Amino acid sequence: MSEDKASAGGRLLTFAAWAVLVLGLWLWGRQLTVAPAPPAGQAGGTVGPGLPAAHAPLAAALPQRVDLPSIGIQAPVIPRDLDKDGAIEPPPYDRPGTVGWWGRGTQPGAAGTALMVGHVDTRSKPAVFYGLSSAQPGDKVRVVRTDGSVAEFTVEDVRVYERAAFDPHKAYGQRVRGRAELRLVTCGGSYDKAAKEYTANVVVSAYLTGVGARPGTAGTAA
Repeated sequence: MSEDKASAGGRLLTFAAWAVLVLGLWLWGRQLTVAPAPPAGQAGGTVGPGLPAAHAPLAAALPQRVDLPSIGIQAPVIPRDLDKDGAIEPPPYDRPGTVGWWGRGTQPGAAGTALMVGHVDTRSKPAVFYGLSSAQPGDKVRVVRTDGSVAEFTVEDVRVYERAAFDPHKAYGQRVRGRAELRLVTCGGSYDKAAKEYTANVVVSAYLTGVGARPGTAGTAA
């Protein structure tokens, strides 16, 4: 294996072992608590200037695909569990175009914070979340669900959290009680060759702003 390929492989493995571990340990410590849904037709909290109002949370349904059209992401979603060390398992290394969803946590569109993780690169090319850091507030994230609905989220912000001062509660905690939120997570910052790891995590935060029907299904929801 060439030095470049070995380095890229190290980056991939480091993301799986570190960024996802942080997610798993934090969720474990929180005992997977989820805020209750607000009354039907309501969603609390304020949003930034120019961003749409939050939509009321949806009934639970499993995610099948996640799309972020502004940066060309369209990927299947698979549930992931905890590994023997108590961390969320990353997507399989041989499926770099797949996004992993914490399968025992919040389902995207339901009240609470749903967590999705994806690799940034492979040994030879970019992976599913390679361009995640270029997402912008106002961008749309669509999650196709097993009930035939499409949960439509709006990006609230994109932040880079340095590993040295990482606060998982700030990065992944629900911002507005009762709101349906989504976090998309990958590694970021620079690659530290000596430590064989990235120096930060990229976290895209979004919240539910609408719901539609998957093409080919009957009816829509507003």
